[in-house]
Amino acid sequence: MADNDTSTTNSANGNARATAARNRSASRSSARATRASEDAMKKQIAELKREVSRLNRALSEQAEETAEAAHGWYRGAADRASTLYSGASDRASRAASQLRSQAHSVSETVQQNPGTFSTAMLIGGLVGLLAGMAISRNSDPEPDWLHRWHR
Repeated sequence: MADNDTSTTNSANGNARATAARNRSASRSSARATRASEDAMKKQIAELKREVSRLNRALSEQAEETAEAAHGWYRGAADRASTLYSGASDRASRAASQLRSQAHSVSETVQQNPGTFSTAMLIGGLVGLLAGMAISRNSDPEPDWLHRWHR
């Protein structure tokens, strides 16, 4: 029996050692697998960083091109607006000077011929009064405002 206890103890010690050896081997292989997966993740992260930097460069180039195009459009619109304003300003200046000269000539004519001007204004007023009366003439002999007070 003593022999049997010793062999049981030895076999238990052997089993424990074998289990410990297997555990060490398994932990080494899991450590290798962990390292390998960490390396793979690091490679993927580095690749993603490169891709992000590539995308950032592409976006900045597109933004720069868009800004240049917008600046060109703005410059073209500003040039066209300036040209239009300059042309309109010149035309307005010529029209104002022409109106000024015509007003001056009318003023001189009125000053030289006050009777003629007064007669022309009187005739124009009479023609306007007669035209107003002809337009306002109605088939109803009494105006509507008279009926309003009698109701």
